[in-house]
Amino acid sequence: MRAPTLMAVTMAAALAATAGTARGAEDCEREGSGNEIVGTLIGAAVGGLIGSRIGSGGGNKVAIGAGVLAGGLLGNRIGRNLDCRDRQMHGAAAQDAFEYQRSGTASTWRNPDSGNEGAITPTRTYQRADGRYCRDFQQTIEASGSAQSGTGTACRLDDGTWEILEG
Repeated sequence: MRAPTLMAVTMAAALAATAGTARGAEDCEREGSGNEIVGTLIGAAVGGLIGSRIGSGGGNKVAIGAGVLAGGLLGNRIGRNLDCRDRQMHGAAAQDAFEYQRSGTASTWRNPDSGNEGAITPTRTYQRADGRYCRDFQQTIEASGSAQSGTGTACRLDDGTWEILEG
């Protein structure tokens, strides 16, 4: 699996884990100080999962270790640099991109208070054998002057929301 995929899935997982979309803005703000920890843990877990699917034998163990390390570092950076409103805006833009945008057309977000911004661009739409609709995507997030980009896949749930697939 390519490194950009690891970055996109890790970014999305870290953002989803700390987004507060189901809880509301007050809970998100109250829990804001744990963003680095949550981002690190989620990033390490996703990185290890992706690394476990690379190579075999001893090479597999190296890939798992590298995935945990890279995912943890990336997740920590994202958790540290994106505030609650950034994560809420990212989540809304992602849902908009997956549900409404044509392939090749980006949904963007920009938080004027933090200066952080991002774009999610669906690249392919398809229906899986189990009937779920899925979209491959590219995303870029620029936080505190550092840009991260990658690719991933999201699938539509029965309630109409989209879930980023891990691995």
